[in-house]
Amino acid sequence: MFAAERRQLILEMVRANGAVSLRELARVVQTSEVTVRRDVRALEAEGLLDRRHGGAVLPGGFTRESGFPQRSHLATAEKTAIADLAASFVEEGEAIVVGAGTTTQELARRLARVPGLTVVTNSLLVAQALAHANRVEVVMTGGTLRGSNYALVGSGAEQSLHGLRVSRAFLSGSGLTAERGLSTSNMLSASVDRALVQAAAEVVVLADHTKLGTDTMFQTVPTDLITRLVTDEPPGHDDRAATELQALADQGVQIAVAGAPGGSAGAGGPGGDAVPARQQRRDVPLPGPRRQVPGAGSGLRSASMLGEQSPGAERGRVADMRRR
Repeated sequence: MFAAERRQLILEMVRANGAVSLRELARVVQTSEVTVRRDVRALEAEGLLDRRHGGAVLPGGFTRESGFPQRSHLATAEKTAIADLAASFVEEGEAIVVGAGTTTQELARRLARVPGLTVVTNSLLVAQALAHANRVEVVMTGGTLRGSNYALVGSGAEQSLHGLRVSRAFLSGSGLTAERGLSTSNMLSASVDRALVQAAAEVVVLADHTKLGTDTMFQTVPTDLITRLVTDEPPGHDDRAATELQALADQGVQIAVAGAPGGSAGAGGPGGDAVPARQQRRDVPLPGPRRQVPGAGSGLRSASMLGEQSPGAERGRVADMRRR
């Protein structure tokens, strides 16, 4: 492939997806990352895109959100490894919330094997992955369907999460920096993600290395509220990603790196820390495991149904979730 052809294809990929890693570009155009980096530098000089550590984005500073079909084919191996590691932090009988995204969808497929689990989600894809899981209960929020990522958003979704309390929230986004934390490109999605965070005692962010150092318009989780980051091993030449990881660790975020030597899983998990957290995070009491109901199977219901059982249901939602 001639240089002009490569650069045209690179430009089309960035325009279609908003942000693409050098690794992915090199795979598609079938050349080395060194060559792709030269092509990206040349395209940046023409003002057609902006370079970011380990990749390229649309010009203008902030990346835009790409469609689900495009995102589902990006960094698939990394997302699989991240989902495998993130699933190891989920315990039998736990109650959690899982946000929308391609990485959280991969996580949901693995959660289907965790018995006694209760999963609250606004993602149709997460619910679908768990719908037939044995002894896993799925609680869906209300809201308006946002077709670009198959998620329920809006005031209905946010109100259905009011008063809910679970042990952990698993979220992904469009970008992650030590300065601003997790961010996304859509205002409605950001608002629901913030409501999911409010419902959880701990926040676990799932983000592959291409999102590290990327900043997008709407903040969802500030850095001081992120308990743990589950990510993949950045390429050896990606010094900026490594610097961002260290900056996150310096602010107390526990870093778990999928595929790192020794199977690192963060502080308190299997294998120890890939990047040690230099500050102690405050202890947050977690709700107890959901009580097992003999003969209970999987279920799929709306979170809005939780308040329809009795006049005192609103006050008892937290206790009910803890018993379950």
